[in-house]
Amino acid sequence: MVVELELSEDEAWALAEFVKRVTWSEMRACAVDDDEAYMIRSAVLAVGEALASQGIAPR
Repeated sequence: MVVELELSEDEAWALAEFVKRVTWSEMRACAVDDDEAYMIRSAVLAVGEALASQGIAPR
């Protein structure tokens, strides 16, 4: 699936920081089970990679 969206640079950086900082326990707390938590983590990592490909990659 391809998802396109438009963000301001500030929004993109804030999202990248969130992706970097969000923890497994926070993702797991939002999921119904471990399988869903792993899917969430995979999607969050994909968002981080997409941001990084656009030069939005916090240290």
